[in-house]
Amino acid sequence: MITILFSAHDALWPQYEHVLEAEFAKQRLEVNLIHDTDAPETIDYLIYAPAQEDDDLSKFTNLRLIQSLWAGPDKLLKNPTLTQPMARMVDPGMTQGMVDYVFGHIMRHHLKTDIFAQASTWLTDVAPPLPSERTVAFLGIGQLGMACAVTTQEYGFNVIGWSRTLKQGAAITCFAGDDKLQEVVGQADIIVTLMPATPSTEKIISTDVIAAMKKGSSLINPGRGELIDDDALLAGLRSGKLSGATLDVFREEPLPQCHPYWKEPSVLVTPHIASETRVSTASVVVAENIARDVRGEGALYLIDPALKY
Repeated sequence: MITILFSAHDALWPQYEHVLEAEFAKQRLEVNLIHDTDAPETIDYLIYAPAQEDDDLSKFTNLRLIQSLWAGPDKLLKNPTLTQPMARMVDPGMTQGMVDYVFGHIMRHHLKTDIFAQASTWLTDVAPPLPSERTVAFLGIGQLGMACAVTTQEYGFNVIGWSRTLKQGAAITCFAGDDKLQEVVGQADIIVTLMPATPSTEKIISTDVIAAMKKGSSLINPGRGELIDDDALLAGLRSGKLSGATLDVFREEPLPQCHPYWKEPSVLVTPHIASETRVSTASVVVAENIARDVRGEGALYLIDPALKY
């Protein structure tokens, strides 16, 4: 019998409790699944989506694994008491939701549909090029980024990807390293940012990177708000360097009503809806990953504290 603590917002417990129990049963695991404890030293596994960032994880002295319910580990890694192995969430439902969001907005920028909403007149000579005549660059080609990139490429767009380290055997054309970033964005008509928030990606969409972009290109950011230098992006939009931006994540959420993004006509703000963890599919991932660890096979999707992802 292993003891598993579900440590997340109280509202999530009724949604997950019985679904998780069913998935653990499928894995033939005998579990004591609880939502609260006064004996943290008895906890073997932690299912984690903290309602606050200052949880004291040091009290879980016998913890074998933290299974996050979040895809992005950056907020969790800020906890100074974190010493245990932690696995990020790689959820098929979350992946599909991200693909839906990203590809939908790629098509919106490709077809330039916003100009019709703003025109109030019959426009001519505005037919878009074919997808094969557009280049879409994905900055960040991990699990979510690659899924979005492959879907975009299969539709017919020319797709390139960039990451800090080279992806071997990727299904798309990939570049790596800081010296290639400006080259990649300079080729793209549409740029999608799906990187984690780390010290090395802070304000990676900077004045210099925007200057290297094609005139009239557009940006989609469902990754992290910290990736964007907000002042640089606003300047790029107002100068006409960029034709538009779709932004789903921000440094402060909810985005303050006084933020200039709200009134910028070339910006679409969405309220962090690009994707979310789905109870049904995430519960399968949680149960399978904990079962792997119990059987000695090793958990998947472990976070490298040095790389921050």
